[in-house]
Amino acid sequence: MGTTADRLTGLVKDSGRYDIPAAELRAAQAEAMNERFQERRGQIKLLAHRASDAGLDVVSSHEDMVKLLFPHTAYKSYPENWLMEERWDRLGKWLDTVCTYRVPTQDRSQFKGIDDWIEKLEQGGHYVSCSSGTTGKSAMLVASKTDMDWCQVEAITAYTWGSGVEARRDRRMFGLAAVAHTARAVHTGKAYEALQNPAFERFASPIAPMTVGGLTSMVVLRKRIADGTASPSDIANMEKVSSERQKAMDASVGITARAMVEARHDKLHLSGLWAGIYNVAKAVRDMGYSARDFNPENSIYVGGGLKRAVLPSDYREFVYETFNIQPERNYQNYSMQELHSGMPRCRKGGRYHLPPWLVPLILDKQGDGLLPQTKGEYEGRAAFFDVSIDGRWGGVISGDKVSIDFSPCACGAKGPSIRDNVARYADLEGDDKIGCAGTVDAYVRGVS
Repeated sequence: MGTTADRLTGLVKDSGRYDIPAAELRAAQAEAMNERFQERRGQIKLLAHRASDAGLDVVSSHEDMVKLLFPHTAYKSYPENWLMEERWDRLGKWLDTVCTYRVPTQDRSQFKGIDDWIEKLEQGGHYVSCSSGTTGKSAMLVASKTDMDWCQVEAITAYTWGSGVEARRDRRMFGLAAVAHTARAVHTGKAYEALQNPAFERFASPIAPMTVGGLTSMVVLRKRIADGTASPSDIANMEKVSSERQKAMDASVGITARAMVEARHDKLHLSGLWAGIYNVAKAVRDMGYSARDFNPENSIYVGGGLKRAVLPSDYREFVYETFNIQPERNYQNYSMQELHSGMPRCRKGGRYHLPPWLVPLILDKQGDGLLPQTKGEYEGRAAFFDVSIDGRWGGVISGDKVSIDFSPCACGAKGPSIRDNVARYADLEGDDKIGCAGTVDAYVRGVS
């Protein structure tokens, strides 16, 4: 591992990690990115291809790194029919093009389905997480054991900085969402055990978590319905599964509300999605309880936005006022599945702060050119290099439009920060095209 890269990631527990001006980090970040490039260029096939196209042997600046970034679509560039036809051998070859460590040649007949394929990959040290694919094909992201260990450390240190809540194991944890059962989710969840009071069991949503197989089966069926190849029995089975899951979700609201009322005098930490937490809060109110009945030191972490749920305009305030959650204990974090590091939101400035090992590379809309760092705030396409990532390449171009500022925040932290107004180009404009995406996708498909 690189000396400078290790020095930057070694700041993960340093209380002053968000207080380092970008100008003081720039040279060290360029050096750390080059260290990672020299380590990975012979390991990751797609990176070698990007470097060859760019004519780069050394990363000497942030501008150089832009030429080596992967569009986020690279992790969903596999042909969809391979998933539909369960061609685990070909999917393994595709995964090998974006992976640091070799994925062995696979015999498709040895796997019973995608969950079995992913389990056996994990046994070989390849931890694969998939996105839900609610708007299209699922992204498949591979990580190493080193990455999983990192996520457990980074998640809790970011949380304690952003929330001001110390990890004293004095809280009762309430998970109010059925989290997808992926390697990343499982290991990040373990980080929050540092908050859990050992005298109690952590409360998990009574809804069974979705496995990767469950997520991808929905993607496959949607595709088959769209192209007219889904059988009546396939559709009937989907409707049955959806109905049963909806019944379980409806029942879970009352179960969770009663459990929270029973624990109302203890310090609670709530996590989940807004729709689920709001429904539980409403059930708690219907039982006759509100803020005056709950501990004033409760905290909350909600991720993922509304996920298309339709809620009243005051849904946040309703939740806070139900569970007696003070504004300073509302933890928010900006990240994305392609990164292994988060940007916690500060309590005074309300901005997302970047740690030293997460290099901001704010690009033009097309994702081709690095925008110059200027005084004050400016907008652009979010791209990052996460120095901490081990199992795949750390550089990614996202689909997000962000506003970044390299001057000190109102909270006093001197490092770069992003305004809490992140939006997706696809939502703003109905479509999103990244300049290099087509050639990258074509290369990955060709190699695999």
